Amino acid sequence: MKFLIINGPNLNMLGIREPDKYGNETYEALLDKITKHCETKGIDVLFFQSNHEGDLVDCIQDAYFEKVDAIVINPGAYTHTSIALLDAVNAVKIPTAEVHISDVSVREDFRQISYIRSACVFTVMGHGTDGYLEAIDYLVEKLEK
Repeated sequence: MKFLIINGPNLNMLGIREPDKYGNETYEALLDKITKHCETKGIDVLFFQSNHEGDLVDCIQDAYFEKVDAIVINPGAYTHTSIALLDAVNAVKIPTAEVHISDVSVREDFRQISYIRSACVFTVMGHGTDGYLEAIDYLVEKLEK
């Protein structure tokens, strides 16, 4: 299996950005954690992070041609603004899980909207960076059925 982990704006700033909401774990430590988890499951994992919406759309589209089996995406603030990401996930029809490190359901009103969620098969929020591992496990189970 081949999984693509996509992280949107400001996630490269983990460990620096608002540690009260996102913790002290760095972005590099997150990638290492995911890599090790995927190794135990025999998953080839690819990573992509961008602060630019169009680059994220391009990455989702490229996943189709690269024969990616599943996508885990933390769209960051684009969760609440991007119909383009929704359209891209709908277009490629690759099972996708939405991840949020913080629990966006108890945050600001504008964070209550997730445009991408309707295209996703699973959403996890508020479980810190372990939410990525939960999303991976869910997608593995779904793909093995």
